[in-house]
Amino acid sequence: MIAVDHASARIPKRLGSLGLSPRDLERHIAWDIGALAVAQRVAAKLDAPLVAQNYSRLVVDCNRDPGVTTSIPVVSESTGIPGNVGLSAAEAAARRREIFEPYHAQLRALLDEREHRGEQSVLVAQHSMTDVFKGARREMHAAILYNRERRFARHVLQALREERGLVVAENRPYALSDATDYTVPRHGEARGLPCVEIEIRQDLIRSEAGQAEWAERIGSALAEAWRRFGADR
Repeated sequence: MIAVDHASARIPKRLGSLGLSPRDLERHIAWDIGALAVAQRVAAKLDAPLVAQNYSRLVVDCNRDPGVTTSIPVVSESTGIPGNVGLSAAEAAARRREIFEPYHAQLRALLDEREHRGEQSVLVAQHSMTDVFKGARREMHAAILYNRERRFARHVLQALREERGLVVAENRPYALSDATDYTVPRHGEARGLPCVEIEIRQDLIRSEAGQAEWAERIGSALAEAWRRFGADR
């Protein structure tokens, strides 16, 4: 099952633009560019269910525990988010109730349904990362992230690294943890499911051609990782 936590830059109308320019809302601070398009193609290739969050992470970040300060950020990278400054507890709770909770309820319901039918689930969280972060160029093409449950993720990493010329990082530039992530720890690790978080560099998947190329690559790596995971067991 594929989850896309940051699939869109949409903002509810009543919140306006959160005080940001249209250009800011096209940036990575608002959403994971290209992630949804890749995930949709992978889901079609693997006949996998897909759940995508269609509001900006700047409204409420669906890959953060609601108790952490970055759940509704007042600064993202080096950009201030005026519409998130001075929120009341009721305003913050409304965003979580209307956006965060339905998304995670849908993930839980689908996983519960599959478990009830006796089906094995693998949770894949699809993300994308900037090619330049605070002036530093990222040389990796993609990254595989994991925390406690690492067996399946390492098979995905190995499968991708077998492609000559492809640079795939392991737990870089981010490390998956309970403090920085929500979807994989709560829906994957807590259930004891095979799970992985995948980051792809955004400049590689801005175009439709790049999205198709990476979807084929990720879909093949996931299928191979599942075969190897099954052989291990």
